[in-house]
Formats: sequence, structure tokens, C-alpha cells
Amino acid sequence: MVSHVDKSGRPALVDVSAKRVTLRKATAATTVRLPVKAATRLREQGYATAKGPVFHTAIVAGTMAAKRTHELIPFCHPLRIEQCSIDIAMANDGSVDIRCSVTAHDRTGVEMEALTGAAVAALTVYDMCKSLSRNIVIADTRLLSKSGGRSDYATQESRS
Repeated sequence: MVSHVDKSGRPALVDVSAKRVTLRKATAATTVRLPVKAATRLREQGYATAKGPVFHTAIVAGTMAAKRTHELIPFCHPLRIEQCSIDIAMANDGSVDIRCSVTAHDRTGVEMEALTGAAVAALTVYDMCKSLSRNIVIADTRLLSKSGGRSDYATQESRS
């Protein structure tokens, strides 16, 4: 059964009014792979480019995106996000690891908000670093964990 289609086959927002409000949490991750020379330059420049501080700007952009997920993805419900944290770290190989965690008390989960936050943070890193290289790759965007709904989910990676 397709959940976002009404009885007459038209697209429709799922009715969550009968669901209980529970604490919902989700964490998503993504990776931005920078070429070695670009990663070296970014480190040498104190993680900033001519556009400004790369990681701090990505955190702000990702947080803004998580809060506006319902405006970007048609059948996401507007949620009152209570917490959104984005952690960004550069690994030794020059890849940038991004994690976005979102929390809300609501009737529907926050997985899409966490995924959107991580993805937009990655796009922001790309945008701010494209002057260093055009060979940047955004890869492996994935849900690491979710809790508070009908079923919980956690990858092995989320436990580390």
C-alpha cells in the first residue's frame, strides 16, 4: 500500500492525528570527499576559504535546512524541532564527516530532518570549497539511527 496516496489515487499528506506524541530522535551522516591537495589547503587556511569559515557556515546551513524540511520535501509534516546538532570533522584522508542529530516531541519521525540537515551541510561544504577543487564528491548520505516511533533503528556505525 502506498501511504501518500488517497483513496482516489491522488497524492496526499499522511494523517498522523491519531498517533501519540512521543520523543522522536534521528541521526544521519554524510561524507564530503576532498582531493588531497584541496584538503591540505583547507587545513592550512584554518578551515576557511574566501567565502568564510567552512564548517561553521555548514552547521548553520544544515540547521536551517533541517528546520525547513517540510518546505523542501512535499509530504514531510512541519515539525517543531527542539534540538538539532551538526558535528563536522575532517578525517586524516581529507574526507569531511558530517553528522546531524534532530529531536522533537511529535506524532511523526525526524529522519528526513536529520538527512536534510546532513545533506545541506555537505552541499555547503562543497559550495565553500569548490574554489579549491571541482573534484569534490558528496557520498554515503545515510540514516544512522531513529527512535520514538513504531520501530527503532540503529546501524553499527551509530553505536561508535
